[in-house]
This record gives sequence, structure tokens and C-alpha cells, in this order.
Amino acid sequence: MIPFTREEFFEAFHRYNEGVWPAQIVLVALALAALVALVRNTDRSSSVAAAILVSLWTWMAVAYHWMIFSDVTPAAWGFGVLFAAQAVLLGRAAANGDLRFGLGRAPAAWVGVVLLAYALLVYPMLGQLGDHPYPHSPSFGLPCPTTIFTFGLLLLTTERVPRHLFVIPLLWAAIGSTAALFFGVWEDVGLGVAAIAAAVSTALRDRA
Repeated sequence: MIPFTREEFFEAFHRYNEGVWPAQIVLVALALAALVALVRNTDRSSSVAAAILVSLWTWMAVAYHWMIFSDVTPAAWGFGVLFAAQAVLLGRAAANGDLRFGLGRAPAAWVGVVLLAYALLVYPMLGQLGDHPYPHSPSFGLPCPTTIFTFGLLLLTTERVPRHLFVIPLLWAAIGSTAALFFGVWEDVGLGVAAIAAAVSTALRDRA
């Protein structure tokens, strides 16, 4: 059902991780900067967090899907278009004032914190403990852990998030979670869980 082998799949991560190093450090630093902005809660916090999300989705479209994964499957060109579109949607939402990030005590915010911790800490640890340690594992800045991070940030908002911002991340969660089933990337089970948790938490928060 999948038009590439397990070896080709993990080799794409290897090529990416070796090719962009030390960009991974910068990408994690950007993620931490977004979290610091939320904690500081200044007038520019939402703009900073949104700009970082836009940068991450643009990076995944270009640096991974188009430059690396397209050698494995032509579908990567379409994936890249989707990720670039998500970057545009996030940028437009931020420009229109539809993304207001901030910490809160609502259940959705706590779910967001758990997802952020999973994306930045637990996900890479599980990769190292499995049979595909770095550089053959998805590092932060690659689609699956970064999509989990995105779900977490979108739950750390003080106003209702436009529903269309969840469409592409949810679509990727459905696609990316197949890696856990077919290739034994068990940390990607968290991607499916994150998608469900984000959808349910957002629905409950908006209803409240």
C-alpha cells in the first residue's frame, strides 16, 4: 500500500538530518522561543508565536518534502504544497488577529502543554530507544513531531481558533500515523493521539 520501503523511509530522515545540521538546534530554539513568548505574555507574544509556526511549516514544505522526501515519493510534492498552504493560512490568521496565544487554566490548555512536552521531549526519546535512533529518526522540524507541536500551540490560545487551521494538521496526522503501523515508528502513535485530543479539546472549549 505504501510506494516505498522501510529502508527508503528511514534513509530520508538520515539524509535530511545529515544535510541540514545544525539547523535542528535552531528549530528547537525557535520552538522554545515561542514558549517563552507565551509565558512572558507581552503585546508581541502572539505575533512571535505565530511567526515561528509559519516558519516551521514553510521549512517542512521546502527543506523536507520538496528537497528530500520528493526523491522517495512524488506525493511529497503535494505534501509540500499542503504544508506551504498551512503556513499561508497561519500567517493570514495572525495578520487578521485571529491567533491570540496565551497560557490558561482551561483543560484545553493543559492538553496543549502535554502535547508540547511530548513533541519536544518524549518524541525524540522514544526514537532513540527504538530501532531507528538519530540520525534515522524524525527530529524536531520534521512533519510528525512539529505537527504535534502545532496542535499544542493551537490549544494554548485565549480566543477561538479558526477551524480551518486544524484541517491540514489533522489530514497529516491521518497520513503520518501510518508510519507507526507500517514501519514501527511508535512515537508517531502520539501524532494520532494528539490529533484526537486537539479536536476534542477544541470542540469542548469552543462550546464552553
